Amino acid sequence: MTVKQLRAFLAVAQTLSFTQACERLHLSQPALSLAIKGLEASLGGKLLIRSTRSVRLTPEGESLLPLAKHLLAQWDNTEERLRQRFTLQLGRLSIAAMPAFACNLLPAALVKFRQQYPKINITVHDVINEEVTEMVRSRQVELGIAFSPEGTGSLLFTPLFEDHFVAVVPPASTLNQCAKLSWAQLLGHDFITLQRPSMVRRLLEQELRNQHMALPVAFESHQLSTVGRMVADGLGVSAVPSMCIRQMHELGARCIPLTTPGISCRVGILTQQELSVAAHALRTVLCKTVQAPCLSDD
Repeated sequence: MTVKQLRAFLAVAQTLSFTQACERLHLSQPALSLAIKGLEASLGGKLLIRSTRSVRLTPEGESLLPLAKHLLAQWDNTEERLRQRFTLQLGRLSIAAMPAFACNLLPAALVKFRQQYPKINITVHDVINEEVTEMVRSRQVELGIAFSPEGTGSLLFTPLFEDHFVAVVPPASTLNQCAKLSWAQLLGHDFITLQRPSMVRRLLEQELRNQHMALPVAFESHQLSTVGRMVADGLGVSAVPSMCIRQMHELGARCIPLTTPGISCRVGILTQQELSVAAHALRTVLCKTVQAPCLSDD
């Protein structure tokens, strides 16, 4: 039983006329008759009784009529919904992003996406960097925004920008008068940092270890917003990726370029090989709109 055969049966059953059914379906009489015969053959019996003057339904044809209406309505609805998804008039998308990106850069990109595709609904999971990779790998989300992983396996990584760490200092600190800071200057003060297993914490410790330096950790927190507020209140200093500059300034802390050594990391999009039309569209918007932040953005 095919959709074409059901449409042929429904047209004849509703008009009780092969001629009118042919006009409705834009089919020739032989093609219509062949479709009806094929349906009857697949079901195992007569559905229509046809004479030179009239057409009427058999009892089995009468019982099929409401079912055919329902099946074709469901088919048409499914077909239309899929068409809307392919044309981005309908859809739902789940993405994961590390908090530093989700809080600071993602909203502006989503505004651009929403302007272009207002019918696509998006769920954002703001999770730590390692969870982003795992959620993409397990197909819980289609897109993930994270630091460049050491190994992607079957995943694809599309770079967005190279991020650089900047110093975060209290507004009343004498360090705030400097145009730039070295790590040696920054590490002379109590340090406030994210707790492990934060990728930001791991990157800092790894790079500084290579320079025979260590973080003088005085306070730790799971949230960047807490780190920023602690710094703003004078509890110490910190270092964050430049994508967090605006957030740190809004919390009352100040950001200053860091040198010697300059620590950087790539930020990009993690995906599976195949994407839905909606996910592909969002990746395109992200690549076009997200740029490396700088201190002049505040």
